[in-house]
Amino acid sequence: MSTKRVIEGIAAAALAEDGRLDITSALTISPGIRAGGVIEYRNGGVLSGIPYADAVAGQCGCRVEWTAGEGDIVSPGVAIGVVRGELGDILRAERPLLNLLQRASGIATTTRAFVDSVQGTRCRILHTRKTAPGLRPLDIAAVLAGGGHAHRADLSHQVMIKDNHWQALAREGASLEQALAQGRKRGVAALYVEVESVEQVELACSAGATRLVVDNQTPETVRGWSRLARERLSGIEIEATGGITLANARAYAEADIDFISIGALTHSVTAADIAIEVKM
Repeated sequence: MSTKRVIEGIAAAALAEDGRLDITSALTISPGIRAGGVIEYRNGGVLSGIPYADAVAGQCGCRVEWTAGEGDIVSPGVAIGVVRGELGDILRAERPLLNLLQRASGIATTTRAFVDSVQGTRCRILHTRKTAPGLRPLDIAAVLAGGGHAHRADLSHQVMIKDNHWQALAREGASLEQALAQGRKRGVAALYVEVESVEQVELACSAGATRLVVDNQTPETVRGWSRLARERLSGIEIEATGGITLANARAYAEADIDFISIGALTHSVTAADIAIEVKM
């Protein structure tokens, strides 16, 4: 499915949640009244979600004239655009448009804070699959707008051996090496293995993992495991995940790793304060 169709689908679903008829506007607003709504970024931050806002507006017969762009850092209280159309159409679009814009901008702003916290290191900030149901494309796009980078978008993108897969392999009497070899035969180049012990680090390196995902360990432990893995397997990537906050992200980034993945970017979103002031 094309990106445009995905965006239009998310916009349509957001509008459908409000039903087919705005009964209040039907009782109070005459057809044909033109208006404009100034979109204000009240608390400031990174702007994201513009394609989704455009899709909502378009499906309501409106258009948005933007004065800021996707990924721009906006100061508090700045007008970022104007939505134009018939008054009733603007009011129908208002809440779904803001819901998507506020969520995306909140994600992008939080992502930018993490990106800034590791500036000067080679470490990159990644999203996870801990996204809102039905909104993963929006959430991932917002992380990218905030300066983050892409992880796997779904279960088909990479092999990712996690704790339950380790248990399944043990139960089946199969080895990690066999599992990764099967992945290679299927043409999968990204072979990621989540590790929680030195033994698992050793096994992952022996099996030819392309990336170690070190889960819920201290920066000191991550540094030690990274050193061990790089000694065992040249070119292996190291990712840290679990329990990483703005307060400790830099300590992890300086522990000789390549990536930090953070579920909180998308599962604990603080929505941006963005509003529309309608003028008739």
